[in-house]
Amino acid sequence: MRSIIIILLAFGMITGCSNEVVNEEQKIEVQIRVDDENNYEDFKEITDNDEVQKVKEIVFDIEWEKAKVQMEHPADYRFIFEYKNPNIEAKVASYNLWISPNNDIVEIVMEEDAYAKLSKENSSILIKILTGENLLN
Repeated sequence: MRSIIIILLAFGMITGCSNEVVNEEQKIEVQIRVDDENNYEDFKEITDNDEVQKVKEIVFDIEWEKAKVQMEHPADYRFIFEYKNPNIEAKVASYNLWISPNNDIVEIVMEEDAYAKLSKENSSILIKILTGENLLN
């Protein structure tokens, strides 16, 4: 009986700790390409929780294709989600973002093997949040 109680307490502690990380606020670090090469500089930090949540909704709800793609040039922007609390360590997924030549849609590659093309509406919302600019759609 005593061992069951210990197991239940340990499970509760593990579950409690994982819930803390899930509920922890995040921010988005955005970098912009500075030349025709693969050089980037810090561009913007998004800390507004509503904007971070909207970007997460868009990125996590799209249908990703398992594919390695070869783009004409390096990504226009790169971004990552990070926890605001620097004491939380988590695997960071990087997202590379290209704006189409017509300036109306966005294509994203995550971790070099997942590809997605966003709708015009989601492209517009994502670019507005990440860059502060409007797409021409």
